[in-house]
Amino acid sequence: MQVVDDMFAVQTKNGVVVMRIEADKMLRYENDTTTMELFPEGFAVYSYTDEGLLETILLSDQARHLTYKANNGEEWQAFGNVSVQNLIKRETMETDTIYWDQRVHQIYTDCYIRMYSPDGFMQGYGMRSDDKARNAVIHKPFNSYSVVVQDTTAILVDSVNFIGPFLKK
Repeated sequence: MQVVDDMFAVQTKNGVVVMRIEADKMLRYENDTTTMELFPEGFAVYSYTDEGLLETILLSDQARHLTYKANNGEEWQAFGNVSVQNLIKRETMETDTIYWDQRVHQIYTDCYIRMYSPDGFMQGYGMRSDDKARNAVIHKPFNSYSVVVQDTTAILVDSVNFIGPFLKK
């Protein structure tokens, strides 16, 4: 039904940016029961805190957004080289497929996943978290993990939460 090139969408709540979505191409299909939007060239989702600070970035090679007309249910699916970064906690998750259920505000996967944080590295199968990736839990972790020793004199500069216009990816 619709093709959108160079998509850029911003969602706000009470004048504060809540989420931003960018994609090179979006294809929209509709039938009697479902509306489906495909992002065949990948997409990027930027999620913000209630104060307007950039908190979470989700990147993937492909994505799909399904809206069910019968119950107004929504589900996002991201495929291929999926990366979810929580900038505030400085954690990164990498997997092949991730699902986002907006009704219960949860992201999840049953695939292999790697998690990097300032405290260490974990890997396993299956993960559940809130939609901001604040409390990710790996369900079947591997027996081995590593702990990163940090330099306590290091200074972290937040170059992401700047004041200025939105930059293209």
